[in-house]
Amino acid sequence: MNTPTAKERAAEEPGGDIAALAKGGRTNFFGFVLRLLARLPFLFIAGQLYGAEALGIYAYALLVVELTALVCSIGEKRGLAQRLREGEGAEVNLIADSMLVALVFSSIAGIAYFLFPAPLFPNGMSSELDRWIVLAIPGYALTEIVLAAQAFKYDIGTTVRARAVVEPWTISILAGAFWFMPQIGDGGLILAYIASIFAGLVTALVPFFRTYGLPKGWSPHPARIGPMVMRALPLAVTDAIEWGTRRVDLLILGWFAGPVALGIYWMAQQVASLPQKLKTSFEPILGPVITAKLKEKDYAAIARQVCQVGFWIVAAQAGIALALGIPGEALMGLMGDEGEFVPGTAALAFLLAAEVVAATAVVSEAALIYVARLRNLWVSIATICLQAALTVAAMLVIETMEFTDPQRADIWRAACAAGALMVALGVASLVKALMLSRILGHSINNWRWTLVWAAAAAVLVGQLAILLPEWAELAFGIPAIIGVYGYIIWTRGFGPEDRVLFSKKSRTEDNPRPPPERPPL
Repeated sequence: MNTPTAKERAAEEPGGDIAALAKGGRTNFFGFVLRLLARLPFLFIAGQLYGAEALGIYAYALLVVELTALVCSIGEKRGLAQRLREGEGAEVNLIADSMLVALVFSSIAGIAYFLFPAPLFPNGMSSELDRWIVLAIPGYALTEIVLAAQAFKYDIGTTVRARAVVEPWTISILAGAFWFMPQIGDGGLILAYIASIFAGLVTALVPFFRTYGLPKGWSPHPARIGPMVMRALPLAVTDAIEWGTRRVDLLILGWFAGPVALGIYWMAQQVASLPQKLKTSFEPILGPVITAKLKEKDYAAIARQVCQVGFWIVAAQAGIALALGIPGEALMGLMGDEGEFVPGTAALAFLLAAEVVAATAVVSEAALIYVARLRNLWVSIATICLQAALTVAAMLVIETMEFTDPQRADIWRAACAAGALMVALGVASLVKALMLSRILGHSINNWRWTLVWAAAAAVLVGQLAILLPEWAELAFGIPAIIGVYGYIIWTRGFGPEDRVLFSKKSRTEDNPRPPPERPPL
């Protein structure tokens, strides 16, 4: 029998669930800031040194590799918490089962892609070294499982170190260093990515072995592993589909446009994905907290957790989206020579909006995967089908239009792909929130009217900022937009339950006050 840790006991105290979520969110928000500081140099290095075409080839390969790795991890990024809480036997042995399955599946996939690399590189390779990207598949899959195991123990610091410090700084530094090695050249992007994945894995394994130790008396057995895999399949497919909704636009765009347009779109996507990391700030801790309340059948607490975290994410993402989107043209101009990536500004705006509307779906799904796994899967499948249909329809309409410059048509394609993503994610958020609300018997609503007033003030400040020279627009405009937005949210939008996110003291009142009712969507 496993004795709860102090952190686990704190989370189980009355009101402690929100405190645990806040602490995990604070830790990972710090990681988000670190990731931002490390990610921007990589985007600058990749854009300036390698260019849009090489980035397009790299982006497509990355799409296939990470999707494959996610499937090979059999949904354990979010499913491991429930399996550890309900499973019998030593926790480290249950985790070893997951790691073995992931290693076997990912190794088979990696060998297949190495021998037949066409699915990875439909537009050709930048270098013969590119095919070695398959090494990242097992590394990525194992890292997902190890970090999920640490999150079960409420250790979010390991995720921050691996994902927000080691991985991004490794790829940033090595991408620049490899460029100056003639024998590597354009293959530097791929090699830097492989190195970053394994650096992150090593960073995660060190605390993992301290926490769990080595397996004892463990031996793999089909009778035990087979049912585990079958049970995990719906969640693995859900993870792949949720991840795919952020990548199917790249896939379809790669069919209709060339690698240059794909590279420009990928750059816009990377900038837009910075606020997306805020959602993942709460994912590692939200799973264990929800499973604990499910065991007690405390559905009101689950609804409160989802609404609370949902508002935190929406508020933060909207502010960052405004700060990055309003000066978007100047921001994209930093990424390449002679404004190579500036045409992606419209796509950037749609992608940033998509991240905001997707927040409700993400936090709702954090509970749905435990209470309505198959129904959630079908909604996720419908979402990606809707997105694909909208994207392809837009591509076909553009095919009928006449453009004097083929590159201009590709830029329209990129903007339409981003717009289709925004619409599909908005529909998914409404459907999943309604579905979870009916299951729990409590309202799921992340909306507060303060968001409108804060956004309006931020837009006004942003319009003044874009009148400045580009360097001043970025240096002073972005902080000013975030500052005025954050001030209004803090003073007018945050209540006592929200401010626990910024307080190191846990709320442990016997009867914590529930958040006030929000206006309906």
